[in-house]
Amino acid sequence: MYSFIERHEGRYPIAVMCAVLEIRASGYYAWRSRPVSERAQADEALKVHIVEVWAANRKAYGSPRVTKSLQAQGQVCGKNRVARLMAESGLKARKKRGFQPAKTDSAHGGPMADCA
Repeated sequence: MYSFIERHEGRYPIAVMCAVLEIRASGYYAWRSRPVSERAQADEALKVHIVEVWAANRKAYGSPRVTKSLQAQGQVCGKNRVARLMAESGLKARKKRGFQPAKTDSAHGGPMADCA
């Protein structure tokens, strides 16, 4: 809710938004002045590494492979954390193309095979 208020701060008064959302304005101001947590900072640093691994592998790696690559590089991370950060960043593995069998051209003008 606090991020909603922050995004719409220029359009509506903060006091009105807090009243409508039934939260205290002091809570919003405390949230806004709070420093970014160490975990959030670590997540941002890890996102950079995730994008590097994902792009270096032709955007074909999903979270399990990215996790293994990062762990091989010495990064401390788990599969769920990598999956969450990839989803937040909009990173997805490219899907393989499906097998497309050759189509039969029934309208050709060539000779037909003998069925007998």
